[in-house]
Amino acid sequence: MTTTPHDQNPTRAIAGEGAEPRFGYTLMAEDGMARRGRIVTAHGAIDTPAFMPVGTAGTVKGLTPEQVAATGAQILLGNTYHLMLRPGAERVDRLGGLHRFMNWPAPILTDSGGFQVMSLAALRKLDDDGVTFRSHLDGSKIRLTPERSIEIQRLLDATITMCFDECTPYPATYDQAASSMRLSMRWAERCRTAFTDRPGYALFGIVQGGVHGDLRAESVERLTEIGFEGYAVGGLAVGEGFELMCSTLDVTTPLMPRDKPRYLMGVGRPQDLVAAVRRGIDMFDCVMPTRSGRTGQAFTRRGPVNIRNARHADDPRPLDDRCGCPACTQYSRAYLHHLHKSSEILGAVLLTQHNLWYYQDLMRGMRAAIPEGRMEAFAAEFEAGLAEGDIPPL
Repeated sequence: MTTTPHDQNPTRAIAGEGAEPRFGYTLMAEDGMARRGRIVTAHGAIDTPAFMPVGTAGTVKGLTPEQVAATGAQILLGNTYHLMLRPGAERVDRLGGLHRFMNWPAPILTDSGGFQVMSLAALRKLDDDGVTFRSHLDGSKIRLTPERSIEIQRLLDATITMCFDECTPYPATYDQAASSMRLSMRWAERCRTAFTDRPGYALFGIVQGGVHGDLRAESVERLTEIGFEGYAVGGLAVGEGFELMCSTLDVTTPLMPRDKPRYLMGVGRPQDLVAAVRRGIDMFDCVMPTRSGRTGQAFTRRGPVNIRNARHADDPRPLDDRCGCPACTQYSRAYLHHLHKSSEILGAVLLTQHNLWYYQDLMRGMRAAIPEGRMEAFAAEFEAGLAEGDIPPL
């Protein structure tokens, strides 16, 4: 797997051959709350702010690993729940781990299955020890505990392992959010005990507490006492809306350790990423760019474009004339429109690659702006582009 023109860091282990790099985070620059940093891992470096494409079942849908790397992505996300069902963590381990299995030698972060505790509520039974799921594939019962989640992620050879938690739904009462958060904190301690420390690998704790500032503060304090290599903010982008997400980050990120990476789980839209970076977040993941690419929605500097719209049928112009992806440099809007209207697979491939390229361009722009003290100007220019809207029809 080759490196990309956007990425001067190797995708494989960055220490000398045979060396064992320690996991670490270097804070290189700050602009207000926005941070420019670098994470060092056993599988390579991650420049932050960073966006992680989602490869739930060991693949970013529609793209080869080489195509994903060409967008500038330095880390992918996999999912414990889905991979334990199919093909099975023990099988992946026997085949050399997830990096070898999916031909992605760079870092991989695995979601612990905590999101499925919320999203598959109709198929699970939760107790203080863990969760029993009924498989959505064949109806069989699967038991997932903090210890088993950590074991599965070790078998997958995840570079960054996430604590098993309960993703608190929204809306939830204060008492429900408090009970859910404290259960997650008990599970976090069990995850820390179960995790096997290895050079270059990490375990991240997950801050919960709904939209309640005091519960978020309690969660940060408890996780910091336990001690993790990084800290995530969970339980947002679950229906609370943009303003509540931002206000929750406003009270949460200032409390999080300054010398460790901060990860906002499951977010989101381009405007969400910019807003969260301005509030001190370093890492993101979301299915939005890939899912949208499969359904004909493209993200551009002037906002989202529905390529299935009839206005594009005779348009010879590129999707985004400032984008360097294959969809924009080699094909017209008319051709992309044709592919999606004809349900041709290539349409989904090209738009998925474009969307990931756009997201990585957005992160590159913020990484460049922060050390120069231009983050607020970057955000203003970004918002002005969205307000301008798509180019006029021919």
